[in-house]
Amino acid sequence: MAIALTLSACGGGGGGGGDTGPDSGGTAASGGLEKTQLLIGVVPVPSSSSLFIAEKRGFFKEEGLTVKTEIIQAPQAVMPKILNGSMDAFMTSYVALMTINDSGAAKLKLFQHSQEAAPNVAGVVVAKGSPIKAAADLRGKTIAVNVLKALGQTLTNAHLQDSGIKPEEVKYVPVQFADQLAALSSGKVDAAWLVEPFLTAAKKSGATQIIDTTDGVTAGVPIDGWGVSEDWLAKNPKTAAALHRALAKAQQIASADRKAIDEVVPTYTQIPADAAAAMTLGKFSMEPDKAGVQKLADLMHGYGYIKTKVDAAQLFAPLSG
Repeated sequence: MAIALTLSACGGGGGGGGDTGPDSGGTAASGGLEKTQLLIGVVPVPSSSSLFIAEKRGFFKEEGLTVKTEIIQAPQAVMPKILNGSMDAFMTSYVALMTINDSGAAKLKLFQHSQEAAPNVAGVVVAKGSPIKAAADLRGKTIAVNVLKALGQTLTNAHLQDSGIKPEEVKYVPVQFADQLAALSSGKVDAAWLVEPFLTAAKKSGATQIIDTTDGVTAGVPIDGWGVSEDWLAKNPKTAAALHRALAKAQQIASADRKAIDEVVPTYTQIPADAAAAMTLGKFSMEPDKAGVQKLADLMHGYGYIKTKVDAAQLFAPLSG
């Protein structure tokens, strides 16, 4: 996932549901589901909290599902498992999903939305005492992003252009989030794009935020959600509906109860409970603003990060739209 490649988890999780026997990974009689045992790829960031809320509250068990999780850092790395059916669903950024589809590596759909941006969820910072005070000062400078041609670079470009700077007038370099403060302090980079909880940590250490990349011209940009392959949807329609019901119920809770998110985040990430409670979160909602998805797709195409123009409406599985 573009915004969280360096976070790692304490461990995977298991879902509710009883033992349905050795064949339950394929055809299952219970409730007519095609599969009752699912493996879901989870990125250890707050956006994945709906799955763990669903597990904690028994929503999977109610649907006759047993859900196991595997911690992933980016969906690209698990495409072989998605394509061979050994992994059923996965957390993905919108950027990653569109990039994979554009590459032809797989045909993916967004199964359930998770989070869109809110102010101060991600931004560009400079070192304490830097002469760089605003986006307009970044011309000719080097900016660290966790992954090239992904969410950070896309959002930052939009703000640079809004300040009269062309994207090619800056240099982007890949630096893992955990290493970006050191890169700033040593002068290896002039600025760095960070997400929570790294953004708050950077500001506490004295770094100055000069761009809020989840506000202004990129306010409300969609961040991530749960993805599946078109082939999996076609083969498992009843299972898909059951999984979606469970995730949607949990997403509804996440959208209304911050404490429900704070309770589960420390169980599958290395984010301590106090840090989880202090983080700035994006907006958890049932569906994204489709205009925002289209804007993100158009930005990616305009910057040459994807070859084909995207119709945002076609990204969503029918049961999640």
